[in-house]
Amino acid sequence: MARVRSLCLASLCVLVAAAAFSAEPTSSTQFGAERRLFKVGENKAFVILPTKTAEDGSKPWVWYAPTFIGQHPDESHAWMAEQLLDAGFAICGVEVGESYGSPRGRATYTAFYNHVTREFGLDPKPCLLPQSRGGLMLLNWASENAARVGCIAGIYTVCSIESYPGVEKAAQAYEMDADALRARIKEHDPIDRIRPLADAKVPMLFIHGDSDKVVPIETNAGEYVSRCQKMGGSASIIVVPGKGHEVCPEFFQSQLFTDFILSIGTKRPTS
Repeated sequence: MARVRSLCLASLCVLVAAAAFSAEPTSSTQFGAERRLFKVGENKAFVILPTKTAEDGSKPWVWYAPTFIGQHPDESHAWMAEQLLDAGFAICGVEVGESYGSPRGRATYTAFYNHVTREFGLDPKPCLLPQSRGGLMLLNWASENAARVGCIAGIYTVCSIESYPGVEKAAQAYEMDADALRARIKEHDPIDRIRPLADAKVPMLFIHGDSDKVVPIETNAGEYVSRCQKMGGSASIIVVPGKGHEVCPEFFQSQLFTDFILSIGTKRPTS
């Protein structure tokens, strides 16, 4: 049965990759930089090009999720984004709707990764930036592609389907009923899929408020980091006292958090 599931997932990846295309990108400006908008299959995608070349000649990039929903990334990210772009980072993302980390969404992510590394020449190991429910998408993809991940830097990141949005709501995105997803939750819940990232020693830093009622730290980043550390992985967390699931400087203007991305993104090899 496991082999059948693996073959089905592999077939899905092939189908998505085969459908992937990029019409002539359209350009706009965001964060003072050129933003290229294109499609991967039927999914909108973007690359914000760096304003300067990285000092080491590499082409690092930050992969942000969730995108387009709520117009993310938006002005709340400007402080961090401008530093990254000025250091030679591209900022990229692809729309997968409310996929909640489903296999179909993960297949689109792989097609997107293949496209931007090939067409834009971006480095093979991006820094993943999952914000809130973007964690379900990026962390699930990362667990299946640990060798392709430079680092993970999460902002009040959802790490558990059962915590948010809950199995009942997520089941439709997984194309199964709630009971079926519940029975197979360990195959799809990021918090149960840490081992590949821990074994690969992927550096991870999360920033999370201790008063978050929407995405509680205890069942998300706190538990994720704890499990990863017990497996010998490289994970840590910045706990922001008194803050919840909100837009505020403590999350979006943290120099410590931003420096984590900057330092790792420009030190690793380009191949």
